[in-house]
Amino acid sequence: MALSEAQLDGAEPERPERSGVELSGAEIVIQALADEGVEFVFGYPGGAVLHIYDALFRQESVKHILVRHEQGASHAADGYARATGKCGVCLVTSGPGATNAVTGIATAYMDSIPMVILTGQVPTPVIGSDAFQEVDTVGITRPCVKHNFLVKDVRDLAVTIRKAFYIAMSGRPGPVVVDIPKDVTDPNIKIPYDYPRDVKMRSYNPVLKGHPGQIRKAVDLILQAKRPVFYTGGGVVLGEASAQLTDFVRMTGFPVTSTLMGLGAYPMTDPQFIGMLGMHGTYEANMAMHETDVLIAIGARFDDRVTGKIEHFCPHAKIIHVDVDPSSISKNVKVHVPIVGQVANVLSDMIKLYRELAPRPDEHPVADWWSKIAEWRAVDCMRYDRNSTAIKPQFAVETLYKVTGGDLYLTSDVGQHQMFAAQFYPFDKPRRWINSGGLGTMGFGLPAAMGVQLAFPDAQVACISGEASILMCIQELATCLQYGLPVKVILLNNGYMGMVRQWQEFFYESRYSNSYVDALPDFVKLAESFGHVGMRVDQPADLEAAMTEAFAMKNRLVFMDVIVDPTENVYPMIAAGKGHHEMHLAPSLSDRELA
Repeated sequence: MALSEAQLDGAEPERPERSGVELSGAEIVIQALADEGVEFVFGYPGGAVLHIYDALFRQESVKHILVRHEQGASHAADGYARATGKCGVCLVTSGPGATNAVTGIATAYMDSIPMVILTGQVPTPVIGSDAFQEVDTVGITRPCVKHNFLVKDVRDLAVTIRKAFYIAMSGRPGPVVVDIPKDVTDPNIKIPYDYPRDVKMRSYNPVLKGHPGQIRKAVDLILQAKRPVFYTGGGVVLGEASAQLTDFVRMTGFPVTSTLMGLGAYPMTDPQFIGMLGMHGTYEANMAMHETDVLIAIGARFDDRVTGKIEHFCPHAKIIHVDVDPSSISKNVKVHVPIVGQVANVLSDMIKLYRELAPRPDEHPVADWWSKIAEWRAVDCMRYDRNSTAIKPQFAVETLYKVTGGDLYLTSDVGQHQMFAAQFYPFDKPRRWINSGGLGTMGFGLPAAMGVQLAFPDAQVACISGEASILMCIQELATCLQYGLPVKVILLNNGYMGMVRQWQEFFYESRYSNSYVDALPDFVKLAESFGHVGMRVDQPADLEAAMTEAFAMKNRLVFMDVIVDPTENVYPMIAAGKGHHEMHLAPSLSDRELA
């Protein structure tokens, strides 16, 4: 996805008339952010960016959020971007400041999240000399950004920042790094401020509309389908195409499934939604994928956690693939009808053509297909012990849904708690499920929730986490206190790195090598030491009342330490090298039930 220098060569922005105002490089950075409509910059100061921080101090239009670790800055900007659809922005210093942010940059890259990351750099005369706090930020980030820039001349600064925002937000979104040497922001060097309104790049022109011939082929194939399935991904959310997807799915009457990143693009409580697919997807979704004859892939990239073993993936299907990124098409799985274009535009064109060609409802051939899906649904693959004396993590997530009424922005860290949340909290709206899908980053949840809460100060925002993940960025509790962010932390505490323990149980004969989290802190006291409210719940009967009390505290961060059954596993599960039809189901589901 990264752009080459050749693609950017010859990029000439359209410039407005010069304002006549002379600004330093540091002032140009801040004014450019203001002109981009940036609301928040998440950052941490250091020597190479002190000129920029001084310019921040002397203005009020752009608000700075001081995090406690640069990884928190990149995750917070990411969470803000995922929830709003706007470009997230973070500002860090050179050297360790930049390298600390790389995990968050890679997280955004894997999930195609628009971000602009401003990094300080040592002065241009000493670049390459191993100066204090110097690293090759451009080289380090090149594999995990859409593009990056090193600005060596103050006269290039404004146009470079404009290009960065354009690249980050257009086509398939992604993070863009702008590396700025300290001398480029020297307050004693001022030039006329000239910020371009528009950017045109000769070799970078994302396709907006799908090819009409390909759309016609796709609709013709859809009309012939006997066992169709919509397979939807994060591209539907990022492309603001949820309304079009919902219209098309309901119009066809077909079943729809989703990747982890696409949850909420189609209402999960709707009967046509057959659950998430993939490694921890539902039995009905995975079996439908295995048996489908026409797969309509919308804004998804066929990653390994979805496909299972490629040789077993959708063996009977003709595949239609709609994606804004041509490099994603036939990258992992060969498709029969590729359509490159913005998802919303392509779906609108497909809907229009389908309306013209579709048969009467009573002629639709999918009734038998729905009967088969109903049989798979009857297996009830998500069942768990509801009479347990220990809190089951599934029950905790269901209780969270009940208490919040489904009206929640929910961030997560990575592990069992993430999968339980995806399985048991049905999202009916896009941009409500905020999680690290592609990179699987522990520590993402809390800073991402900060970004969401700043974007929507009156909304219910929660972070669901595990005791191993939350400790990765626990210092951001201080940021939450400083800015009055009433995030609710729901810690599903099982005393283990849960998903690691599960894999060790399944595939390493229960040799729990270093997956037990010993010497845990008292999370209630820890939360209180940061100035927040702490709660501990260890009985199922107490959970709903405690959650209700927590969410009633509208202006306080509440940290709920929920002690859950340490032996509970995530089911279904497709092991590495297996197909969709080879799921590992909960022990209570016998082979007889699947016959």
